[in-house]
Amino acid sequence: MASPVSVINSNALDAHIPTTPRESLKMELLADVSLLAGEDRIIDKEVIYVCPFNGAVKGKVLITNYRLYFRSSDTDATVTLDVPLGAISRVEKMGGASSRGENSYGLDITCKDMRNLRFALKQEGHSRRDIFDLLSRYAFPLSSGLPLFAFVTQEKYAESGWSVYKALEEFRRQGLPNNKWRISFANANYDLCDTYPTVLVVPFQSQEEDLKRVSAFRSRGRIPVLSWIHRENKAVITRCSQPLVGMSGKRNKDDERYLDQIREANDTTKLTIFDARPSVNAVANKATGGGYEGDEYQNAELIFLDIQNIHVMRESLKKLKDIVYPNVEESHWLSSLESTHWLEHVKLVLSGAIQVADRVSSGKSVVVHCSDGWDRTAQLTSLAMLMLDCHYRTLRGFQVLIEKEWISFGHKFASRIGHGDKNHADQDRSPIFVQFIDCVWQMTRQFPTAFEFNEHLLLTILDHLYSCRFGTFLYNCESVRDQHEVKSRTVSLWSLVNSKTDIYLNPFYTPESGRVLYPVASMRHLELWVTYYIRWNPRIRHQQQSPVEQRYKELLALRDECLKKLEQLQLSDSSSPSEQLTHLHTPF
Repeated sequence: MASPVSVINSNALDAHIPTTPRESLKMELLADVSLLAGEDRIIDKEVIYVCPFNGAVKGKVLITNYRLYFRSSDTDATVTLDVPLGAISRVEKMGGASSRGENSYGLDITCKDMRNLRFALKQEGHSRRDIFDLLSRYAFPLSSGLPLFAFVTQEKYAESGWSVYKALEEFRRQGLPNNKWRISFANANYDLCDTYPTVLVVPFQSQEEDLKRVSAFRSRGRIPVLSWIHRENKAVITRCSQPLVGMSGKRNKDDERYLDQIREANDTTKLTIFDARPSVNAVANKATGGGYEGDEYQNAELIFLDIQNIHVMRESLKKLKDIVYPNVEESHWLSSLESTHWLEHVKLVLSGAIQVADRVSSGKSVVVHCSDGWDRTAQLTSLAMLMLDCHYRTLRGFQVLIEKEWISFGHKFASRIGHGDKNHADQDRSPIFVQFIDCVWQMTRQFPTAFEFNEHLLLTILDHLYSCRFGTFLYNCESVRDQHEVKSRTVSLWSLVNSKTDIYLNPFYTPESGRVLYPVASMRHLELWVTYYIRWNPRIRHQQQSPVEQRYKELLALRDECLKKLEQLQLSDSSSPSEQLTHLHTPF
């Protein structure tokens, strides 16, 4: 995970820590742990970490209101763990007072980031009770009536990451409003749709009353609104939820006319409606009042993209975790990976986004939806926009893309991730956003010079998706974030990222405006993201940085050093011939 800011917490260690000379050495084992501003030590305890790679390791575990930190006391081989409590999905007791066998009594901790932790304690005197109770309390603060850590931290940054995305500025960058599309504030008080943002772009011909009638016919009130417009051909990507057709096949003239207005905005002969679901699922949704656009939508074509639902994705990632942690069985690796279907799902999401981008690039407007328009829809629109618009491939542009398509448009981060909630078996949990970031990583592999940011940014985003250190991914939608005053009471993840951008930059980035990226979405060209999914296994040898990238950075540093020395020489003797070198350029 991203390293914590080195702010030493001044709070004295709790009184329960022994202070005899011998124990003092053990206390010092964790005394130098760098804590975040606002992070407090809660307890530390001697434990045995049952490491799946190194066996039983003696040491001490420190619990704060933000993290679980373990350091081994064995000087021969130092083992450390630094786990944000937000990354913990479950804490269970292992064994009982009468359990037999070495290290059979303790705690099992299941994490959201592909690893499990096991700690053994002494069996006498309920030695695990205090650490179990404290972990259960601070890892699941919302279930315990405590605030999430993002509301407690006192970190300060020079720039506020909350200013990265402003809806009106982003739409102006796209050339909006224009004579076909207008800005609507019909949702200013979240009356039209409580999970949509307050600023919407809708067809110029539509009236506010039309929007309300369309809203009544779309699941969760999530009407079709513009996400992106092509500067040259004016084709658009619009997003929404499924129509409420139901078993009786209800129609809504306002909804049909509204979609026709979208088609007419750039004189598209046929409006393409991409339904992310498999067709059989869309038909089944009629039984619960949902459905899809049928033949009554004239001048429209409907294409199903066969992307499975949140439950299938959750089970797929569980299977993947089983084969990568703690052990990777190399003899059956390919068949085991295939049985998880994870890369197959990644392929279908990428393939769907390619189809969206291709239609828009060829001048045809599209509507994208799944059931409720906040999971698969966000994957497809954001990936298509990443393919079409080079701005989103920059460091700040990518931040805008996530803020707009995922956070502002109401991807249910709280439900999908379960921030601060102990209900680990909740059926709403699903790795939809993780899958999106995986798709982005696949694109960076296929187009190594097209993205200004590097893999480290993607890893940092996923680490803080779980950590609850920042307010960026908290809650399900904008209206709930407003209620909790997230922007005024928490820090944005982008504050951290933009405070040290150099570590997130790709040295091979070559800006190419107007280039559309079409990744190859076939199983032969997709690969497992080892640096993320198997990073906790020390036996998997992978380099965090390629030798070429490392050498390139070294040359850049050498260039900077040479230029500094040149500048110093010029200043020290301004009358010397070195003045002639003022315009010296290096070949790097």
